[in-house]
Amino acid sequence: MVQAVIFDMDGTLFQTDKILEVSLEDAFNHLASLGKWEGAIPIDTFREMMGAPLPEVWETLVPNQPVELREQINDYFQERLVKNINNGKGALYPHVEDTFAHLKNSGLSIFIASNGVPQYLRAIVRYYHLNNWVTETFSIEQITSFHKSDLVKTILTKYEIEEAVVVGDRLSDIKAAKDNGLTAVGCNFDFAKPDELSQADFIINDLLELRSIL
Repeated sequence: MVQAVIFDMDGTLFQTDKILEVSLEDAFNHLASLGKWEGAIPIDTFREMMGAPLPEVWETLVPNQPVELREQINDYFQERLVKNINNGKGALYPHVEDTFAHLKNSGLSIFIASNGVPQYLRAIVRYYHLNNWVTETFSIEQITSFHKSDLVKTILTKYEIEEAVVVGDRLSDIKAAKDNGLTAVGCNFDFAKPDELSQADFIINDLLELRSIL
């Protein structure tokens, strides 16, 4: 029997796209002001990498810069994301609250496992009052491997969960489910890719569809 549902955050619960471009623009304008960037902002490349660990993202976006600068620009980017969240510029996907309430009323525990950094995740959880339903939110930065499979394993171990469903929009979410012997539900939302979703056990176009699966 399923005991818990583990959700990804970006592109699954939170419509990151609403604050992504403006925050990335702020970050690269900051880089330009430091004399470290010229040209167009690589928004399309960033979209392609949604769901990847941030060190890997920034290594790809600014490959010819030292690690220290990449860390600095990541910190600046995260600050802008949090500010935009707190200013109400983001949004949850439709039916997040309804789905959470249904799952909770059905006796299921709800967790979030994300590649986002802790302060970013806390901002979303706090602004949208997700702790009304979510037992705990886990960031990839809580583990050393930076693999979501290991992050999900951390949740299973801490809460002694044997059966769970992992819900996410990218291959890392699906692999995290499979590597832990769990059911994978792929969300066909903004950042999803058909070839990745095809590896999930189920594919949904709306979170309400989870009710029939569970």
